[in-house]
Amino acid sequence: MADELGTTEREIIAQRLKKAEALRALGVNPFGNGWQPRHLADELLRRYGDQPAEEIAKDPGDWSLAGRVLAVRSFGKAAFLRVRDRSAELQVWVKKDRVGDQAFEVFKLLDIGDIVGAEGPATRTKTGELTLEARSFTILTKATRPLPEKWHGLTDVEQRYRQRYVDLVVTPGVREAFVKRARIVSGIRRFLDARGYLEVETPTLHKPEEAGGAAARPFETHHNALDLDLKLRIATELHLKRLVVGGLDRVYEIGRIWRNEGIDRRHNPEFTSIEFYQAYATHEDLMRLTEELMHQLAVEVTGGPVVTFQGQAIDLTPPYPRVSMLEVGARALGLAPDDALAGRGLAEALSRAAARENDSEDAWKLEQAAKKTPGEAVALAFEIFGEPQLPTDRPAFVVDFPLETSPLSRRRDADPRLVDRFELFAAGMELANAFSELNDPADQRARFEAQMRAKAAGDEEAMPYDEDFVRALEHGMPPTAGEGIGIDRLAMLFTDSASIRDVILFPLLKSRD
Repeated sequence: MADELGTTEREIIAQRLKKAEALRALGVNPFGNGWQPRHLADELLRRYGDQPAEEIAKDPGDWSLAGRVLAVRSFGKAAFLRVRDRSAELQVWVKKDRVGDQAFEVFKLLDIGDIVGAEGPATRTKTGELTLEARSFTILTKATRPLPEKWHGLTDVEQRYRQRYVDLVVTPGVREAFVKRARIVSGIRRFLDARGYLEVETPTLHKPEEAGGAAARPFETHHNALDLDLKLRIATELHLKRLVVGGLDRVYEIGRIWRNEGIDRRHNPEFTSIEFYQAYATHEDLMRLTEELMHQLAVEVTGGPVVTFQGQAIDLTPPYPRVSMLEVGARALGLAPDDALAGRGLAEALSRAAARENDSEDAWKLEQAAKKTPGEAVALAFEIFGEPQLPTDRPAFVVDFPLETSPLSRRRDADPRLVDRFELFAAGMELANAFSELNDPADQRARFEAQMRAKAAGDEEAMPYDEDFVRALEHGMPPTAGEGIGIDRLAMLFTDSASIRDVILFPLLKSRD
């Protein structure tokens, strides 16, 4: 085994390339194919558990494993390897008198990071570790570039994201986080499929007038053959509701969304969401469905209803408390809810709130809110003052959204100034957004027109006027409720990840240049 300490990476690569040639000279293709393991490491671990060596010796089996070498302890004519496959890590014992001279010559060309194959019986060493005692051994893939030094790994966080293929190998817990993320997605699918939902796919390339469904700025592109300007979708909502019009009463889509916005620990321009729509349901029905889904996912993915996020235990056992955006937002401004929605004393209240706000960006937002509608100003006050006060030990539903904040939501019959909508918050993050859908085409047309006026006034996140969607509503959409959930933030919660980049395999990063 070569001592790679103090050697430059270029020299290490040169040494490893020479070893690859030496393997070829021994008749071993250093980048071969066709060697298939018959077992996984966790099969041995589950088969033998804590059995002592004498019990294992009664039925040691004939095991066949392949994986990446993470560590080597060499003792001349024998060595212990730490090998990881897709299921677990296991020790492999390579002895010259067991594998033979030829295989041991192959072993001597081994480096940490190589991918190897070994076959043989199970045993337990004198130190008590379950081990595969190799009867045959070979190098399947030569790693010509070394892994980071084992005691330091990838200490540069940005390098971890740029070289995720290395991060998955050397950083503890990374692989497990993405396994959990996959279990979240499959768990959601099972949950909805069991309730009669149909999974569908809708376009990711939208014509400019179709790129709606959320308050966000889209990415733009161009189709050369059709000479057509297009935008990447910012939501799946409007196409899914078209399908409800067409008679697909329960539909969902899990897919990528693109929004041309800033990057921070909770936002990535490319992310994954699920949206689902259910005819003959209300937002109240979806609250109960969401509680059930969150609880079931927590149990399936983490083993119980209580998850820990950044040191805070969060109990996902239903029911969840409800917090009024209108009441909390108005109270934060020192106004009664009716006065705030009517705009009475609102400008003065916003000015006072801005003056006492320590955060300069929030102070500026409060000053600018005087130019917005009263409902938008109340929503901003809730965002700044109310969200930090939401419960930390359990999720909470935020309800009572002003009409102006929700151009696609149904007006509340009991108070048309509000809409039938909720957002789910947990761990200080918005995880879900849902509402009873607006199915009145005249009302929808009027709200699109209001969005166009906002766009003309400079709001780059205002929705376009989608006339085809209004036409679809004119054909009749049944009473419907719909919801969107951010998969990435859900994965953050269930994997105790402080940054969204920790749950996206390849997050968007600035160029090194």
